[in-house]
Amino acid sequence: MILNYLHILNFWEEFIMPLMTGDEYVRSLQKIKMKIFLFGEEIDNPVGNPILQPAVNSVKATYDLAQNPEYADLMTATSNLTGEKINRFTHIHQSSDDLVKKVKMQRLLGQKTAACFQRCVGMDSFNSVYSTTYEVDKKYGTHYHDNFVKFATYVQQNDLTVDGAMTDTKGDRSLSPSKQADPDLFLHVVERRPDGIVVRGAKAHQTGILNSHEVIVMPTIAMGPDDKDYAVSFAVPLDTEGLMMIVGRQSCDTRKTEGCQLDLGNSTYGGMEALTVFDNVFVPNDRIFLNGETEFAGMLVERFAGYHRQSYGGCKVGVGDVLIGATALASEYNGVEKASHIKDKLIEMIHLNETLYCCGIACSAEGQPTESGNYLIDLMLANVCKQNITRMPYEIARLAEDIAGGLMVTMPSEQDLRSEKIGPYVEKYLQGATGTSTENRMRILRLIENITLGTAAVGYRTESMHGAGSPQAQRIMISRQGNLAAKKELAKVIAKVDESKDRK
Repeated sequence: MILNYLHILNFWEEFIMPLMTGDEYVRSLQKIKMKIFLFGEEIDNPVGNPILQPAVNSVKATYDLAQNPEYADLMTATSNLTGEKINRFTHIHQSSDDLVKKVKMQRLLGQKTAACFQRCVGMDSFNSVYSTTYEVDKKYGTHYHDNFVKFATYVQQNDLTVDGAMTDTKGDRSLSPSKQADPDLFLHVVERRPDGIVVRGAKAHQTGILNSHEVIVMPTIAMGPDDKDYAVSFAVPLDTEGLMMIVGRQSCDTRKTEGCQLDLGNSTYGGMEALTVFDNVFVPNDRIFLNGETEFAGMLVERFAGYHRQSYGGCKVGVGDVLIGATALASEYNGVEKASHIKDKLIEMIHLNETLYCCGIACSAEGQPTESGNYLIDLMLANVCKQNITRMPYEIARLAEDIAGGLMVTMPSEQDLRSEKIGPYVEKYLQGATGTSTENRMRILRLIENITLGTAAVGYRTESMHGAGSPQAQRIMISRQGNLAAKKELAKVIAKVDESKDRK
């Protein structure tokens, strides 16, 4: 196993540089021998696969934009570990300004891709593990923080994409990890050795896992003393023995195999998820960041969830910008852009979208340093941000579908449009406002379909509900952090309440 990790270090030597280009990223991904299953068949690599290539393109955009001087302030940062210029997706936040720029970067990428660009989970894992390991070491004298700093430095110097794996499959959710009938339903340590640990289990909904070089694993819930084997965090490369990814299905995903760009709506970019299985995976000691310290599992989960709920105030807003623009175009192509109710609906969409952005910026601007020195968002406001995300994108999507009209889901295919026999009928009867191209009208309607119902819906509509925790998870955190007792005291002072007069 030591030889395996030496091989990994040698493999990356040719790529050692603070910032990779998008093409260099793609070439680096092609060199990783992953175990990927798609539609029951094993495939060698996501690069070039028609179902998975759009997701690769989305991650590639995070590298391409970092090379563009116009976006350097948002896309790059100065490492606190090396002093070098690095991609912001590998950065340890050093100020509230860093937190604000993170959200602005995510909005930019949402605007550029109209899809999930998949690196947010790794960035949020970085910052939650960084601060938590510092506090574990402080209490127990462990070396987890040193391990993580070494790992983070390696990632930054090679500009790697890192996935974050938190969500277990959970089995019977009324039971704790250690009480499950099948112990593997939560990822856990099955063997502790002098040189490391062996883990088994699975992580669900793993966005971008196939497009990553490394994965950071974290526990999924707060844990009690009986759950010691489940309180584990570590990092391994994606070609580690025993690691396999089973790609999740998306609505309309096989359209990507038909060779019809118009029917995709967004033919360049996309996202992907996978069920990631850890089948007796070995983790060396210097890649372990938590190993049985159950009282810190909850801290790690809470901090990661907070960072990731902040993220939604950027990425979903950027995709929302594209959806609003497409909806405005659809109204013009339908010839109804001057109708007062259409204008009012577009205003409402903008209002909702900017409200989400306000929450993302607010929880960032109110960020404070942790004991380790990196900055943590305001957790209350981050949870409010995500609670709004579980609602407002659904209303934005509803209004988009309202304005677009039913043709969005009953429209013939691109093959029909291109057909010599029936194409003229499609061209004739699907024309919109005078002077509007039928093809352009179809393209915009397909884009709206893609974002609200198709493959991009995974990264916009449905993910808005369940990503970074279900709505109830945020409500629990809002309840904990709402400080009702202090609010009661404020009311008592203003109302001049004299508690000595209360009945005892």
